[in-house]
Amino acid sequence: MTGLPDLPEEMVVNSRVSLTYPRPAESVAAPAATGRAPDGRPLLTRRSAALILLGAASTTAAVLQLSPSGTDEPGPGPESFDETYLGRRITGVRSSDAAAGGVPAWQVAVDGRPLHLMRRADGSYLSMVDHYASYPTPLDAARGAVAELGDQQLRPHVGGM
Repeated sequence: MTGLPDLPEEMVVNSRVSLTYPRPAESVAAPAATGRAPDGRPLLTRRSAALILLGAASTTAAVLQLSPSGTDEPGPGPESFDETYLGRRITGVRSSDAAAGGVPAWQVAVDGRPLHLMRRADGSYLSMVDHYASYPTPLDAARGAVAELGDQQLRPHVGGM
């Protein structure tokens, strides 16, 4: 046979297939039975067990934090609000937006002019006036917009791109 090393006849199954040399029987001892790697080191140390547990705990925490709460509906809260904040009248009504697939949306106005709010992926809200900050509720977002506006008035939104 050409190209093959000299092997015992019982190891040659097919002359076209090359087999690896077998390991001696004493080095094939089951590591799980002895609890040690072939070179004598322990398979599991306290440090590696702690790292495994830390990784599992952090992965579980990340998955639980990212998993949806099971509903897109906002929690219990007012269906509307109407208040004066910094001398401005803020009104808001929760409605079902058919374009958004029936997801509740808010119609918010400052002094009768519409304030456009956007819901973020984490459930918070931001306004088009103050789009760098997010707020836990639409009312808080409207208050943030009023504070940012100062004594300026909201301008009408001109659609189109």
